[in-house]
Amino acid sequence: IPLNLRARYVFCTAPINRNLPFVCTSLLKFARQFSRNEPLTFQWICKHLHWPVSSPKSIKDLMHLEAVHDILDLYLWLSYRFMDMFPHAGLVRSIQKELDAIIQNGVYNITKLIRASEAASSLHVMEGTVPSHEASIDENSRTGLRGNRRTPINSETQSGSLTSKLVKDGLLTPSMLKQLEQEWLKRQTDHGSHAGGTSYDMDNFKKTRKKK
Repeated sequence: IPLNLRARYVFCTAPINRNLPFVCTSLLKFARQFSRNEPLTFQWICKHLHWPVSSPKSIKDLMHLEAVHDILDLYLWLSYRFMDMFPHAGLVRSIQKELDAIIQNGVYNITKLIRASEAASSLHVMEGTVPSHEASIDENSRTGLRGNRRTPINSETQSGSLTSKLVKDGLLTPSMLKQLEQEWLKRQTDHGSHAGGTSYDMDNFKKTRKKK
């Protein structure tokens, strides 16, 4: 953009937010209009900003209006340095006040909607209601649980899963498990020998009684 040294310096030092593309684009349009020696009139700025604007209904709309507000600030900032090229500072200041009211009203409405949504969510939690998809998931879980109750469980599998869980949780070590198995086998062996001895004694007692 062909600008003299002073104008180039002023435009380069303009206080804008470089993270807002609309503001950066507006600065370039201002500079091009200025380089053609064409004043930036009130009608031109209104056409560029699509004025009048409507009240914001979302956060995105609110951010756009904030960018429009920054562009009006930029116009006023340049009007102090190039009064002949930015001649309608008073009119721009008046629509900026209108924009302030629109933004404040939009912030109030959006905040009201957010609070109403949060209140509705809190009410659902207090009443213990759940969305339909969560209810269907819970019903499927209950159905699966009832089906599992009808399925017989093998005692060995249950015992194995219990010992595995105890070992996994650190409540039972492999050495302790081995010792328990040895004690259980020994107890079974002792019980079998004791039962066999009792049967043998009973047979001898019956034979002796018959002889008598």
